[in-house]
Amino acid sequence: MAWTEFERAAMQRALDLARRGAGCVEPNPMVGAVVATPAGAIVGEGWHARFGGPHAEVAALQAAGPAARGGTLFVTLEPCCHHGKTPPCTDAIVTAGITRVVLGASDPFSKVAGRGIAVLRAAGVTVATGLLEPAAARLIAPFTKLVTTGRPWVIAKWAMSLDGHVAAPAADGERWISSPESRRLVHELRGRCDAIMIGIGTALADDPLLTARPAGPRVPLRIVLDSAARLPLVSRLVQSARETPLFVAVGPDAPAERLGPLESAGCEIWRSDVADRDARLRNLLAHLGTRRLTNVLVEGGPEVLASFSRLDAIDEVWAFVAPRLLGGPVTPAITGHGGTASALAGSIDIEELTHPGGDILIRGTVRKA
Repeated sequence: MAWTEFERAAMQRALDLARRGAGCVEPNPMVGAVVATPAGAIVGEGWHARFGGPHAEVAALQAAGPAARGGTLFVTLEPCCHHGKTPPCTDAIVTAGITRVVLGASDPFSKVAGRGIAVLRAAGVTVATGLLEPAAARLIAPFTKLVTTGRPWVIAKWAMSLDGHVAAPAADGERWISSPESRRLVHELRGRCDAIMIGIGTALADDPLLTARPAGPRVPLRIVLDSAARLPLVSRLVQSARETPLFVAVGPDAPAERLGPLESAGCEIWRSDVADRDARLRNLLAHLGTRRLTNVLVEGGPEVLASFSRLDAIDEVWAFVAPRLLGGPVTPAITGHGGTASALAGSIDIEELTHPGGDILIRGTVRKA
């Protein structure tokens, strides 16, 4: 279908509006909507602003009021047609007198999945699909993965020097490789995610807090992969477990005498019943999916990232490259057991290439085979 310049601009506006819900609407998808008159005037805008709140279509129709009658609704995602936390958006669209709906992407959720389109057409509403579809589908990619696979969207983040170091040498005196501006972006990302995950090696070496500073719209669950339950009770993670949730994933042979004190300190313990490392991680991701965690940020070290890579579980990459040369032997960002290199399963489709504080941020999605 040949779309007009106005139609493309209206859908782009809806996509921009949708992103305002990042971190506020999950596990629901981000959605934006625009109402236009037959003469091409935009009379209403809306987005899904919070989980359980009005959907984008309803917000846009309310903003438009009577001017919506006879108009076109541009919406990034197929309207829902079932009762959830809110009534069906298809009912609101028909009641408002909208005569045409233009969609970006269809809804992968089984209770919608084309039914919303069918309901609208049965009510006499013209429905056109596929406007800026790649961008609309990317917008809801974490939601799509959750509802179709039962697993969260995994974002792998690391910082490295220009010559490949992921940690500054102890003698360097610097704790950070990346710039303050890069670290600010990471904190913003943390505040939009449902969980932040590291391995026990990072927990022991860095004693991190793993919080978003300043706080974002979400309080991410902090997850430590700790097969032998070695996380110290005096660590900042454990000491803050009653204020910020801490989830410790242990293996079947974790000593019972270590688990009780961690639980008493406020930690949630998840014990795997399998010894295989990759199988444990696969089961953990499935468990996080049952909890409807949508975005999981992995800030683990090279072996943790390698485990995710072997499972082809990385969906998105945030790689910060600092313009520094540190010299000496290099441990790559993603390695394997015993130092065996492990490449990402698929190349990266770059979505952003920026220079925060002089660093290079390469952000993109992993192209799946």
